[in-house]
Amino acid sequence: MRFERAAFFSLPFKGEGLRKTNLSVKRRATQHYTNLPQWGACRTRDTLKLFYADHFVLPLPEGHRFPMVKYARLRARLLASALFHPDDFVVPDAATDEAILRAHDAAYLSRVAEGSLDAAEIRRIGFPWSPGMVERSRRSAGATLAACRAALTEGCGVNLAGGTHHAHRDFGSGFCVFNDAAIAALAMRAEGRARRIAIIDCDVHQGDGTAAILRDKPDIFTCSLHGAKNFPFRKQTSDLDVELADGTGDEDYLKALELALEQVFTRAAPDLVIYLAGADPYSGDRLGRLDLSIEGLARRDLTVLSTCRAHGSAVAVAMAGGYASDIDDTVSIHVATVLTAARVFADNGNRDAPARLTTESR
Repeated sequence: MRFERAAFFSLPFKGEGLRKTNLSVKRRATQHYTNLPQWGACRTRDTLKLFYADHFVLPLPEGHRFPMVKYARLRARLLASALFHPDDFVVPDAATDEAILRAHDAAYLSRVAEGSLDAAEIRRIGFPWSPGMVERSRRSAGATLAACRAALTEGCGVNLAGGTHHAHRDFGSGFCVFNDAAIAALAMRAEGRARRIAIIDCDVHQGDGTAAILRDKPDIFTCSLHGAKNFPFRKQTSDLDVELADGTGDEDYLKALELALEQVFTRAAPDLVIYLAGADPYSGDRLGRLDLSIEGLARRDLTVLSTCRAHGSAVAVAMAGGYASDIDDTVSIHVATVLTAARVFADNGNRDAPARLTTESR
């Protein structure tokens, strides 16, 4: 099946209706999405596997702007919620050379593995090289591979990290070493697990590496909703690009998302969706430039996941970016994403049954 590539469309900024997230909104959103017992029918055990690699440490110098600690805090918050069994948290295998090489150049993989990246390459990635960086990057890609395999048997799987969409075939960029979504999509095709795949990237930055790597892959549809004026400043061409003006808020974002999802499912009809649920469209994100509230991001997740469910598509979720001034805000957004996935796919992996959504979540 071949997809026609569409020119991107832009969402004009409308000043009216924008709202800043205040403490009361944050509390309300957090309480709403962490009070799972009121959902009644929701059973996370046996329906949602959470793949993590936060204990594979990527050493960073003090003051580095990448919030590496968010991954351990995310897992701790989910585990402390008592809504998941410890067995639901799974350490993934590292992505193999065979899997990585479907998406990346052999010479680039060798330079990463051997520590022979030059200074410019390291600067472009944004992380200092170390053996820990290599292992962490392999495990993060392995977690998205595992989440895809789990999704295709159980309906949904989650990588508690991932979303490294700026990594290109022969170079890393923007805190991304290996492109986990591209690696996983190509693996699912190679393993015969999925015929048609869509990558729905809701990180605030365009999935440029994903678009470039998968440009000539007709059965993998790439969709990116991102800030028009944000990084990367040299954009690639996805199958569908939605460019958002600085300051875009909840309602305008959600309208654009609904239009994009309609195109994705009309044009791609995917068996599997890889969803990059970036926390960085949040109004309090240091690198985001959009104006979504925590509630708006929760509505985004529910819209994407329930639409996938309604179309019978399995979903692998990756956390992607998040750089809020208060790291706990980023963690809260990621927690809400995971709990929303648990809620939508809450019936023991029976993907043909309707999602059990309560009135207050709609």
